[in-house]
Amino acid sequence: MQFVLDCSVAISWCLVDENNDYANAILEIMADCEAFVPGIWFLEIANVLLVAERRNRMTTEQSEEAINLLQSLLIQVDTVTDRNALGTTLALGRQESLASYDAAYLELALRLGLPLATIDTRLAEAARRCSVDLVTPDEKRA
Repeated sequence: MQFVLDCSVAISWCLVDENNDYANAILEIMADCEAFVPGIWFLEIANVLLVAERRNRMTTEQSEEAINLLQSLLIQVDTVTDRNALGTTLALGRQESLASYDAAYLELALRLGLPLATIDTRLAEAARRCSVDLVTPDEKRA
């Protein structure tokens, strides 16, 4: 199975003080899946890890463990994200009242015709309005 992976799901796997059933279920299916992310994904992950370290939510060692986990998964970085930023992504952000970062995930899901894995409520609602399916981990195990 292939899908677009939002930072909100992946970062839930990384932060020791967060536990989300949906994100955990997505992690369980990752062994049999290929996830696609926009070009900003690694910067978003790095930023959340840095902020978590600065706020003493995690140690540098825990950040390194999280990075190792993420690097062990089949995650493909899209190389077209930047080219669409001032066109389709900006238009989606306007249309759906999303930040450009969130609109980048939606644009990628639309362009690739893939479902989206997110725990961001606003992004999930925008995806539904744009006829983008959300990943349902239980269905994918069947």
